[in-house]
Amino acid sequence: MSQVETSKVDVIIKALSGLEDDIDSLNAKVADMKKNLQGKTQKEIDSLLEQVRQMATKEAERIINDARDKAKAQAQQILKSGDAQVEKMKKQIDTKFDEAVEHVVSTILKA
Repeated sequence: MSQVETSKVDVIIKALSGLEDDIDSLNAKVADMKKNLQGKTQKEIDSLLEQVRQMATKEAERIINDARDKAKAQAQQILKSGDAQVEKMKKQIDTKFDEAVEHVVSTILKA
């Protein structure tokens, strides 16, 4: 081989060696970027998970409060209905009381 050919081969080998070093450097940078991206992704996942939990808690509280309000309204309605029934029975007792007393007195007097 001639001196020029050896020189060209050395230049090519050095260039390839430099290229290999550059590729190794890029691979290391890519690995670091991947780790950083995974860390950021995990932080974002954790943040979103917390937000979803907070939203679910608020929605559950709203549902519970709505159910409680509805139950209170139904209880008030039942209470009104019960009071109306009691009042109706009192009126019936009052209207039949005199008749019942007369019947008892009549029965006693006949005996």
